Amino acid sequence: MLIVAIGSIPLMMTLGNSMLIPILPEMKSSLGLTQLQVSLTITVFSIAAALMIPIVGYLSDRYSRKIIIIPSLILFAGGALLAGLGAAVFSNSYVWIIVGRSLQGIGAAGGAPIAMALIGDLFRSGERSRILGIFEASNGLGKVLSPILGSLLALIVWHSVFFVFPVLSIISVILVWIFVKEKSNRQVPPPFRKYVRGLLSVFKHEGRWLFTAYLAGGTCLFTLFGILFYLSDILETKYNIDGAPKGLILAIPLLVMVTTSYITGSKIGSNLEKMKRLSIIGLLCMTISYSLLVTVEQLVPFLIILALSSLGTGLTLPCVNSLITGAVGKERRGFVSSLYGSVRFLGVALGPPVFTRLMEWSRTGMFLSIAAFTFLVCLLVLLLIHVKGMDGKKHKKKIIKYKYV
Repeated sequence: MLIVAIGSIPLMMTLGNSMLIPILPEMKSSLGLTQLQVSLTITVFSIAAALMIPIVGYLSDRYSRKIIIIPSLILFAGGALLAGLGAAVFSNSYVWIIVGRSLQGIGAAGGAPIAMALIGDLFRSGERSRILGIFEASNGLGKVLSPILGSLLALIVWHSVFFVFPVLSIISVILVWIFVKEKSNRQVPPPFRKYVRGLLSVFKHEGRWLFTAYLAGGTCLFTLFGILFYLSDILETKYNIDGAPKGLILAIPLLVMVTTSYITGSKIGSNLEKMKRLSIIGLLCMTISYSLLVTVEQLVPFLIILALSSLGTGLTLPCVNSLITGAVGKERRGFVSSLYGSVRFLGVALGPPVFTRLMEWSRTGMFLSIAAFTFLVCLLVLLLIHVKGMDGKKHKKKIIKYKYV
């Protein structure tokens, strides 16, 4: 039940963004919005989350993960309720939706990223990697369910989606409240200046590989949401597939990612060399997939080759999650994990607009440029992430020094 409680957080946060995608066309026509205004309902959520995540990360280190997660879930629910009422009842509906989505984004900042730090606190080595695999699978499951649920709810009325989030949030709050028990021997965190100096020491000595890991995780989310945006567009414009059938097709690559993430997390244990190797293989799979998609336009072969990139994402993300959550001690894990969460949210936010520009430029150019980018990230992982000594005695002494510098 502890795993269910923690897994409910990324599941709900993913639904909070992705379930809106199927209702955006109807929202646009119902409220008379421009394409830019519609896209802002997704963007403001991600930007608000990205800006707030480092702050709530520090607060979770200063106080406790649970104290941050529960109010964040409640704020997430309140923002959704405000957006729903704004769309259904209030005048100036669009303004209320944007305000509500911004509040949801702030709530999301204290959700999944802090839950990842909580996993690092409660579980050790191989068990931690397994739970982080489940965490990523739960995140992916939300992406699988989102287009299907969003399309079905849109059949009732487009703004009914907003009223689902408060129900899910309350369920998650109850699960976290009952089943998450943080350890009582929590160290008193250092004053703010010492805390910052300790973080600077960590990034000074470990910054190259840590930021490379951030980039790898962000790249996975950037390409995933970008290619799904592209696929959603061609399903409607080229194949005239809409509604629930479109949601089912979009779920196929996501289901591959979910399954791979779960298996990867259960197999990597505490083997850092295996984490690096699988991350490289995953990024190479993404590179090969995007390169091959240039030559394929029929839907079924396209989905088969696209599944290779989803396989790569499922190999990479659990490994990167494990490397990052194990990078520092418990008293600074919240900030380091939250900074990674900011990168993930920015990847989600940048994917659709960047792919839109690339689609307008050239289909071939889009796939080849994305393939070149993922290959570059793969080389950075190969060259800059050095796992030797990361979990040895020498490394542990260095980390202790960072804690109390």
